[in-house]
Amino acid sequence: MKIVHYDTPTELARCYPLMRELRFRLADEAAFITQAQRQQAQGYRLAGIEQDGRPVALAGYRLLENFIHGRFCYVDDLVTSATTRSQGLGAVLLNGLAERALEQGCGRIVLDTALSNQRAQKFYQRVGYSALGLHFYRDLAEGETL
Repeated sequence: MKIVHYDTPTELARCYPLMRELRFRLADEAAFITQAQRQQAQGYRLAGIEQDGRPVALAGYRLLENFIHGRFCYVDDLVTSATTRSQGLGAVLLNGLAERALEQGCGRIVLDTALSNQRAQKFYQRVGYSALGLHFYRDLAEGETL
């Protein structure tokens, strides 16, 4: 299976319906494209696998470096269409990203999933990923005193 990248607004628009299956808060196609372009300026890439000319699996990722992981590939988004799940497309896509990451000098792929998403956790473990820790965050309300 060939992995393709989606870079232009027209290509990104083709990805919106599938990305919305994962990121249900996406308001509309135009907002998705605008945000994807902002993220592209920060190194974000959107890769996918197509069937019959439409994306059926997508992975949004960035090549980064920090003191925890060294040079690594961070997967922001991973989704397979509801109609093609359990066909191995997610594993193919992650393996393709691993090859690209290795070519770019990365030593690790990192991703997050919700603690409540046990199905995804089982999938990641099945395809060779290990849990390293918990990911903490804090929402910052406008006007909040720090």
